[in-house]
Amino acid sequence: MRFHGLRLTTALAVAAAVGLGSAPAAVARAADHTLPSNTRFYVDPDSDAAMQVRTDVKAGDLRGALTMAKLASWPEAAWFTDGSPAQVAQQVTALMRRARTRQSVPVLVAYDIPLRDCGQYSSGGAPSDAAYRQWIAAFAAAIGSSRAVVILEPDALANLPQDCGATTDPAGTLTAARMVDLRYAVSVLEAQPRTSVYLDAGNSQWHAVGDIAQRLIDADVADTQGFSLNVSNYQPTDQSDRYGAWVSRCIWFATAGPSWAIGHADYCASQYYSPAAPNDGLPGDSVSPTDPSTWHWTDDWFTQNTAAAPAAQLTHFVVDTSRNGLGAWTPPAGTSYPDPQTWCNPPGRGIGARPTAHTGVPLTDAYLYIKTIGQSDGSCTRGTAGPGDPVYGGTVDPSAGTWWPAQAQTLAGNAVPALTFNFDLR
Repeated sequence: MRFHGLRLTTALAVAAAVGLGSAPAAVARAADHTLPSNTRFYVDPDSDAAMQVRTDVKAGDLRGALTMAKLASWPEAAWFTDGSPAQVAQQVTALMRRARTRQSVPVLVAYDIPLRDCGQYSSGGAPSDAAYRQWIAAFAAAIGSSRAVVILEPDALANLPQDCGATTDPAGTLTAARMVDLRYAVSVLEAQPRTSVYLDAGNSQWHAVGDIAQRLIDADVADTQGFSLNVSNYQPTDQSDRYGAWVSRCIWFATAGPSWAIGHADYCASQYYSPAAPNDGLPGDSVSPTDPSTWHWTDDWFTQNTAAAPAAQLTHFVVDTSRNGLGAWTPPAGTSYPDPQTWCNPPGRGIGARPTAHTGVPLTDAYLYIKTIGQSDGSCTRGTAGPGDPVYGGTVDPSAGTWWPAQAQTLAGNAVPALTFNFDLR
C-alpha cells in the first residue's frame, strides 16, 4: 500500500423545449463502455476519512485514526452537486487527471438535476433545465476518453416531480422536462468512449419493479451500461441483487419480450406482488417487500415469463454497499415516531461489501461505495416538531452532505465483513 509522502505517514498512525437545441445523436455503445471485472477504482488521498486520520492523530486518538485509515484506503465515489459549467468541468478534469496518475477508474456522481430531492434535505440542483444541460454537457466533456463510471442523478427517476406532492407538478410539465433532461444527460455521457453510465433506480423498498423499469425505459436506459441501486440507502446486498435482476428482466419483457408484453412493464411481478391464483390459505401466497422469504412468488413469475431472455439483452446494474452491512434499520419495539425516516442517519449501521467489479453475480457489474461513508443524510426529525433527532437524544444531525466523524466511526466499526486495509493502492 502506498500513499504519497505525508499521506502515507498520516494514514498509517426539455433539449429544444428549454432552448438549447437538439441533443447530440445517440452513439452506438462500444464494448469499451462495459466495466471490466478487474477494474481498480480510484482512491482519493484527500477524502473526508483521510482528513479525519490527521485530526485524530493530532488529538491523540490513535485507535480512531487507525479505523479511519482503513476506511480511507477504500475507493468511494466523488459527488458533483453544483457550480457553473466551467467550474464542474475544472473539477472533473482534475479528478480524471488524478485517477490516470494512479492508473485507476474514478466513480463520479452527477447530482445537479433541477428540483433535486423534492426540495427536502438534499435540495438544490441547477436553477433551470437549460442550466442543467449546460452543466451536464460540461461534466461529460471533461471526462473525455479516459475510463470512468458515472452514477447519474440519484433519486431523479425514483423521485420524479410528480412524486413530490400534488401541488408540485399538477400538469406534469416538470416531470416531462425531468425525463428529457435525463435523456440528454445519457446522450452526452455516452458520447464519451469509455464511460459506463448507470441511471439511478432507487432501492428495493421503493418502487415496484414494473414502475421503475418503465421509468428507466423512458429515460433511455438502453443507451447506457445499466442502472444503480441502493444509493445512500441500507437495503441488504442480496436483496438488491435480486430486485435488480427482476428490474432487468422486466425491461427485457416490456421491450423485447413476447408481443403481448411490449409496452407493458406494468405486467411485471414485483416485491409487492400477489399471485393471480386463488389464495389457498397458506403462508406466502403474497409477496411482502420486507420479507424476502416470500419473494419466491416473484421469482416464479419471472421464470415463467422471461426464461427466453438472452443474457446479452439483459440490463446490468451496480449496487451501493457503503452502509448496508447490517441491513436496514427497524425502530426498536416500544418506540413510535410519526415518520421513522429509516433512510435518514439510522443508528447502528455498518459498511457493507468492499468495492469490486468482480461480484460473481451475473448482472451485477460492481459493488461500490457511492454514498460518502460518514456524511450525514440530513437533519432528521423522524416526523417530530424537531429540530432535534429523537434517535440521537434530541441533538440536531448535521445537514445533508456534512462530514460526521461519529457516524463514520460507527459505520466503520460495524462493517460486515470487518474493515481491513485495502492493499491494492498505487
